[in-house]
Amino acid sequence: MCLAIPSKVIKKEGQWVTVKSLDHQHRANLCLLKNVKVGDYLLVHGDLAINKVSKKEAAKILKLVSQQSCPSH
Repeated sequence: MCLAIPSKVIKKEGQWVTVKSLDHQHRANLCLLKNVKVGDYLLVHGDLAINKVSKKEAAKILKLVSQQSCPSH
């Protein structure tokens, strides 16, 4: 099972954004989303942004994730 962790948009270039999630950065495609701007939080699966979440919801999810110690499978 994969978990999509909220990632903050730090750079936007056309249909691609650079997002920061926990301790790393990566690029994601925006073909499924509209009106994304720097500072928004996205759920990303692979290289595809699949949903936008509010800053409040992102903070809540990131707090829960940081408190969990999930065993790897």
